[in-house]
Amino acid sequence: MAGLKRRVPMHSLRYFISMVGLFSKSGLLPWYARNPPGWSQLFLGTVCKGNFTHVIATKCQKGQKSQKKPSHLGPLDGSWQERLADVVTPLWRLSYEEQLKVKFEAQKKILQRLESYIQMLNGVNVTTAVPKSESLPCLLHPIIPSPVINGYRNKSTFSVNRGPDGNPKTVGYYLGTWKDGNIVCVRSNNLKNIPKKHSQVAQYYEVFLRQSPLEPCLVFHEGGYWRELIVRTNSQGHTMAIITFHPQKLSQEELHVQKETVKEFFIRGPGAACDLTSLYFQESTMTRCSHQQSPYQLLFGEPYIFEELLSLKIRISPDAFFQINTAGAEMLYRTVGELTGVNSDTILLDICCGTGVIGLSLAQHTSQVLGIELVEQAVEDARWTAAFNGITNSEFHTGRAEKILPGLLKSKEDGQSVVAVVNPARAGLHYKVIQAIRNCRAIRTLVFVSCKLHGESARNVIELCCPPDPAKKLLGEPFVLQQAVPVDLFPHTPHCELVLLFTR
Repeated sequence: MAGLKRRVPMHSLRYFISMVGLFSKSGLLPWYARNPPGWSQLFLGTVCKGNFTHVIATKCQKGQKSQKKPSHLGPLDGSWQERLADVVTPLWRLSYEEQLKVKFEAQKKILQRLESYIQMLNGVNVTTAVPKSESLPCLLHPIIPSPVINGYRNKSTFSVNRGPDGNPKTVGYYLGTWKDGNIVCVRSNNLKNIPKKHSQVAQYYEVFLRQSPLEPCLVFHEGGYWRELIVRTNSQGHTMAIITFHPQKLSQEELHVQKETVKEFFIRGPGAACDLTSLYFQESTMTRCSHQQSPYQLLFGEPYIFEELLSLKIRISPDAFFQINTAGAEMLYRTVGELTGVNSDTILLDICCGTGVIGLSLAQHTSQVLGIELVEQAVEDARWTAAFNGITNSEFHTGRAEKILPGLLKSKEDGQSVVAVVNPARAGLHYKVIQAIRNCRAIRTLVFVSCKLHGESARNVIELCCPPDPAKKLLGEPFVLQQAVPVDLFPHTPHCELVLLFTR
């Protein structure tokens, strides 16, 4: 390994990670190609030409230069709504077919750079190997399109700040940067990925704020009270709203008045037009609080929303992770299920399992499902979903995967087949989780789902595939990347999920 390390200096790794971060993702599988949309043939064996970043810059982000004087910001090229769309949904000006071409090319470039680095780790001289333009570490399938293109988000988070007219009680999405001091909050009415129902709730929250005597909390350490709004919906149209509020030094009696006021607004006031299924209120003294740190308080309505997915009824708590495109999630989870190849002798290990949908959807085909998730409410949702759907061979554990996984895997070295599925947050997996997976001989198949394969996620892939390294406690046999399947859950944006199959 010493010789290999000399051939791959640290600046090469930093360069690799930085370059991977320039690109996004894309790809399709044989089982999906049985009934593809007519235009999907465009992507079977073809990719778009040209540089991904260039395409975005020239076609999708015209006139997006930052301004440093917040009081004099005005529309540059197009309306405020167009400028917002160019930032939040940079591909909105392209047809969906063109968007998929861009994403597929981006995924291909990511895999090419992974291949270059994996070859170097294995002592291959990349200057004499297959040219980068042709070299891929695995079979890359065409991209699986989203069944829903517009208004697909089931969760939206709206900020509160000064609008284009200077009113500090404007609810929407940010343009500008905090660094440049040119933040402007623009309403989301015309964003293609936001459902009309979400924008409606945001508009009424703005109406409420503008009649409230309390100021909004624009900069966290500078006072103010009213903060973010989160809206969650399901396919049946049920709507959950969550208001984040900085209590500052208000007494409990004063807090009670504010809760009753906002509750009354959405039950019997103008906000009743939103027909909320539930309204939550969170007193947050930090920029971001979990339910454990500051409990969500149900002001009225049902405590959960429910979704139907893959023949399961799923319970979703206010802060539980659930893929933001429900129809696309079905495609994603079917893809994961196909790649795992589980059978009745398999233990399925679902790491970062969220509400447990992947594991529970495959439970009938496995001997046991073991899930690990940090968010306690999500684990409670997974257990409820298992019980409601009559699934008895599942077990869910609350906590950090790096602490739970090593102990859980110690008992799985008896020859029984273990298939692992990981769907981490954008930050990737903790290195101790990678160590535990590498060092567990029972894990022969791993399916890795990433929505942003750069930084820590890219390092995760490298550490899964690199030669054994005692210094890093990576003692097990390396994995080999076999297949990659891009699944588009985020139309109009550069992002998509990339599903990777590893075996050893």
